[in-house]
Amino acid sequence: MSATTKHLLIVYHSQSGSTARMAEAVIDGARDDAFETIIVRARDALAASADDVLWADAILLGTPENFGYMSGALKYFFDRIYYPCLEHSQGLGYGLFIKAGNDGQGALTAIERIIKGLGWRTLAAPVIVVGDVDPAHLEACRELGMTFAAGLDAGLF
Repeated sequence: MSATTKHLLIVYHSQSGSTARMAEAVIDGARDDAFETIIVRARDALAASADDVLWADAILLGTPENFGYMSGALKYFFDRIYYPCLEHSQGLGYGLFIKAGNDGQGALTAIERIIKGLGWRTLAAPVIVVGDVDPAHLEACRELGMTFAAGLDAGLF
């Protein structure tokens, strides 16, 4: 285990509660007792700031798919942090979880376009849930959180 403390930021928005359930599973996985050196900070997209991003060693983003796009709250998060973080967060590792009503591809594409501009790097395949969130989906979200915490703990990212 690494002796250095690492910071994982989880930013998400949920209106109906489904994405919040996914976020809770991600947070639970990231806060697993096996990862003593990982500090997890979870923020609603409307409250997260550039300071949160600059604090982070990696970031997980969660959104519902709204009208084939990311939530307005996550877009607002990007609007607020883009320029303050642009020169200072290059190479930041990220992952995504999306609660989709359609197929999630519109939200995924829009987020990836913004992240490409920020110069962040993908650390894991996105978890995209289409339809109702079931226990298998929540386990995939928990594993996503654990994967990020384990990677940070091992010094892989």
